[in-house]
Amino acid sequence: MSDSVVLQLTKDLLARPSVTPFDGDCQRVLAGRLAPVGFDCESMVFGEVANLWARRGTVQPLLVFAGHTDVVPTGPLDRWDSDPFVPTERDGMLYARGAADMKSSIAAFVVAVEEFVTAHPDHKGSIGLLITADEEGPSVNGTVKVCDELKKRGEQLDYCIVGEPTSVSALGDTVKNGRRGSLSGKLTIKGKQGHVAYPHLARNPIHLLAPALLELTSQQWDSGNDYFPATTFQVSNLHSGTGATNVVPGTAVVDFNFRFSTESTPESLKTRVQTILLEHQLDYDLEWTLGGKPFLTPKGELSTALAMAIKQETGIDTELSTTGGTSDGRFIAQMCPQVIEFGPINASIHQVNEHVRLDTLEPLKNIYRRTLEQLLLDKA
Repeated sequence: MSDSVVLQLTKDLLARPSVTPFDGDCQRVLAGRLAPVGFDCESMVFGEVANLWARRGTVQPLLVFAGHTDVVPTGPLDRWDSDPFVPTERDGMLYARGAADMKSSIAAFVVAVEEFVTAHPDHKGSIGLLITADEEGPSVNGTVKVCDELKKRGEQLDYCIVGEPTSVSALGDTVKNGRRGSLSGKLTIKGKQGHVAYPHLARNPIHLLAPALLELTSQQWDSGNDYFPATTFQVSNLHSGTGATNVVPGTAVVDFNFRFSTESTPESLKTRVQTILLEHQLDYDLEWTLGGKPFLTPKGELSTALAMAIKQETGIDTELSTTGGTSDGRFIAQMCPQVIEFGPINASIHQVNEHVRLDTLEPLKNIYRRTLEQLLLDKA
């Protein structure tokens, strides 16, 4: 049996090496598919990053599909069972870097859009696609810059589906309706270097740090809410010492991270950390990096439409979740009131031998198309 349209496009995208921040010409392929069905396609380049903004229609509501063509590095090639940029079918799976994260989603929603506008050329509202090549990297010249440009133009997004791989065990079992925020800190505790045999002439920063670190790790930062678990604090690195066993170090450096709910803010977390450090009378420097604020889309039109589409296509009652890391949804949520993430099974993402189940590609495309039908067709 010949490949389906969505499988053909998935393979075409997977065969294009596009390790972040490079696009591998994927966006040109997508624009070539979208323009013939009425999309105005605009390439937005910021720095070395290519982005594609495509829109069909000029009226509200505007439903946008968002995703990224860049992929993470392959890792050791000798650990792959087939070339990561030669899409390979094996045992019911399609193997390649980006198969699950997230070129199959992009192919699925492009074909879904093609089918929808061909069948319903006079649909209400508008359809957009926001595609970046800077999601797996620093995320500074991608979706966030496109959103900034769209806001300057006064464009309003009403619904957005981000094609992140959200399914856990079966296609459609999990949809993300929000993500926790990420706030990182680099804490440097200042002591005084000296000889371990003369501790009275030194100040050991590790010893100074220990009580404060215990308090930080035992804090309850918030209790979460109906959508989010409680905020967590985790130390990721701790560096100190000269390498010698007879030297009291002069500094200790701690890297830590908050994954925080909508019950906390970056400002409240910063204030509480600094209060604890001051209470312990520490001499310190602290550098903060905000990776992203949390976002949440309560149950509404978009989540209902997507849940109905999943039920119709797979028979599964989907669950809303906010687990996992950050995504570009955090940028889109700053200008779009309803942002939902949905895509294929995520068990193999970023791994050697990344893959997607072949029998999920057509249903994935159909779910995207059914969602369009729910939101952009007048009900009889």
